[in-house]
Amino acid sequence: MNKKPSNPAPQRLVLDRIRDKQSELTAAERRLTAVLMDDSLVAGLQSITKLAESADVSTPTVIRLARKLGYDGFPVFQAAIREEIAARMKEPLAKLDEPSTTDNKDHIVSRFAMAVSQNINATIDRLDPAEFDTVARLMADPARALYVLGGRITRSNAHYFFNHLQIIRPAVQLLDSSPSVWPQSLLDMNENATLIVFDIRRYEKELLRLASLVVGQGANIVLFTDQWGSPIEKYAAHTFRTLVEVPSSWDSTLAINFLIEALVAEIQSLHSSSDRIAALEEMIGESRIFRSN
Repeated sequence: MNKKPSNPAPQRLVLDRIRDKQSELTAAERRLTAVLMDDSLVAGLQSITKLAESADVSTPTVIRLARKLGYDGFPVFQAAIREEIAARMKEPLAKLDEPSTTDNKDHIVSRFAMAVSQNINATIDRLDPAEFDTVARLMADPARALYVLGGRITRSNAHYFFNHLQIIRPAVQLLDSSPSVWPQSLLDMNENATLIVFDIRRYEKELLRLASLVVGQGANIVLFTDQWGSPIEKYAAHTFRTLVEVPSSWDSTLAINFLIEALVAEIQSLHSSSDRIAALEEMIGESRIFRSN
């Protein structure tokens, strides 16, 4: 009897390979990777000649880069780019039509729980603990103003994080979902401000434009995104990538919420909020909010 083949290990993403190899690249190869990363690999869909011209390098440089990244020539490299972009831009309805890889008798709750568990474990495996600690200290600093914003799907994550941060510390603002009112918040963003932004596929151009303006104001950005990485990553001082795919027509943000809750716990340990919480409870009591009589 033939053994059932085991699931192959997931392939390293092109963007991750580029970041891993930066220190080993020549000046021409770094110029080429800058072109690729500037538009989330889209430039890599061109012919090898056009790609070389856009980066002002030779075609042999493109081939050498492909091989340094672990691909057997440019066609294989371009195929990997094409697959990565397709996965990143996948529509919810396209996901809905995918065949299940598990037994049809398995209940959706079990399959969903398994997928979420794998997403969280993989997110933890990718997490840099030192960067997590740095971000927690940054968010716990009461001298730093925090602004929180989510996209169409991740707005609930932004609200959840904001609600906790506002209780723990002062100077936290939830940005309105309407871009028309963002400029008035931008006025107060400077080197002592941080924008916490959530952006998963399909990425939102308005958020990308805001990110560029925020950095222009001197503020920094903490980004929560999916495994492929939002284009905002090029502006972010800190990025947390989480896995989002589940057996559903929609991506899951539970791995993002896992990181949010872990950060809330660490921030609270760094910034004593007992007096602030006590004052809040007193205000609620005095105003008789949530009381029936």
